[in-house]
Amino acid sequence: MSISTTTAQRTRPGGLGQQRQRSQRIAFAAKGQNVVLGLCGLATLAVVVQFLAPLGIVRAQDLPPTTVILGQLASLLADPLLWQAIYDTVYVWALGLLIATAAGAILGLLIGSSERARNALGSTIEFLRPIPSVALIPLVVLLFGPAYESALILVIYASFWQVLIQTIYGVIDVDPVVADTARSYRFTRIGIIRHVVLPTALPFIMTGFRLASSVALVLTVTAQMMIGTPGIGQAITTAESAGNTPKMYALVLVTGFLGVLVNILARYIEKRLLSWHMSFRKEVEL
Repeated sequence: MSISTTTAQRTRPGGLGQQRQRSQRIAFAAKGQNVVLGLCGLATLAVVVQFLAPLGIVRAQDLPPTTVILGQLASLLADPLLWQAIYDTVYVWALGLLIATAAGAILGLLIGSSERARNALGSTIEFLRPIPSVALIPLVVLLFGPAYESALILVIYASFWQVLIQTIYGVIDVDPVVADTARSYRFTRIGIIRHVVLPTALPFIMTGFRLASSVALVLTVTAQMMIGTPGIGQAITTAESAGNTPKMYALVLVTGFLGVLVNILARYIEKRLLSWHMSFRKEVEL
């Protein structure tokens, strides 16, 4: 072994470490740049809304200036009714998403594992999946009335399909050679699901969960607006009926903030559960 080769091997770990630190700094700077660009977009929208009414493009009672809406939002933050409405919305969202994720993942594993089940239920799934949850509002109101259960059923129905379809795709994506190898080593059915199917299907399940989390929030607010169950949606409808448009838009902003938090939470859970996955390991190493 030459002296130059030995020197290169000794300096390689340091060089890789410096390269990794440089990559992490670049990735951090890129994330910071994206945050700044996102805030610039929101600031631009706020400026546009601020001058629409003064310029006579819209009526102030239809779309108040941004400063008026933000002032109303600041006063709402001290109102306990707002926090109660947020709690009601988050409660229905979280419970509905939890039930939909569990049901979608379990049924997706069962259906995806059997070609016969996929063939038998494929047409039924494709028939039910496109039906919008809003179309089911008259049915759930007849069954449960204007209660939590009505909104919960709509949230579960809308979120369920996202997880179910993704889970089925994940199970189908399992390498048959790996599954056959596990069987040759006398893995039990539960062992195959745990060590072969789940590692492959979990990224798909988490994608479905992330999509379902946003859909669940939309349906929660929509159901509260149309059915009248307590929550942010009901508060928006009440403010609109009373002609209090600044409060209505302030509540819409609250819904937007909830959407951002939901997305951040879903991404965090996805990263935690898939920290071993190649895509997230690359993201960490960068």
